[in-house]
Amino acid sequence: MTDLLAPELPDTQGERLAHADYKRDFRERRAAIRSGGAWKLERLQHFEETNDDSREALRRGDWAAALRLFEAERDALVQTARDDAARGVVFHRVRVVEMPLTPYVQWELNWLRLTAECGHSVRVLPASAVAVAEERAMLPELVVLDDRTLYRVLYTDHGRPAGAVRFTDTGTVRRWWEYLRELYEAAEDVQEYFDRAVAALPPPPPA
Repeated sequence: MTDLLAPELPDTQGERLAHADYKRDFRERRAAIRSGGAWKLERLQHFEETNDDSREALRRGDWAAALRLFEAERDALVQTARDDAARGVVFHRVRVVEMPLTPYVQWELNWLRLTAECGHSVRVLPASAVAVAEERAMLPELVVLDDRTLYRVLYTDHGRPAGAVRFTDTGTVRRWWEYLRELYEAAEDVQEYFDRAVAALPPPPPA
């Protein structure tokens, strides 16, 4: 368990972005990174992605199709990892998980395992490890790009994308960059976690 308390992140210090503006801003800023890093923290246990065929397969209960559609993305994932490496970029992802796994998280862990096989950097952290840090509030959904931009990614109560709050204050971004690095170092490699806790599970129910 980590007793590292999360830094403050008041929305008043950031700029609210609509969903389309956030996606555009994120793509542009990520593409501009050279010889740097990026970090993502996922905490919620259910999301409602849109325009995702595999997610739709999970929703209708077609587990075989969901996994098949993941596998169809392998070449694209490998190319993305190569492109990042060519620019000197490492994108680290930390996925917090609660037990028992929700259908969504079980589905996503299959995706994250595949991304790791393709050269991406993913680790898993049990919710119990951040219990002390969450005594006041659950950790937010975050993306940090290099040491310049921090997004608190927003979702509705039903897990649908709702834009983001962008922070560019150097001190704020740096503090969260260091915090996510601490979480990452405390987490377990996704492939090891998958083999131990996910591989033998039956298909999840529709969700």
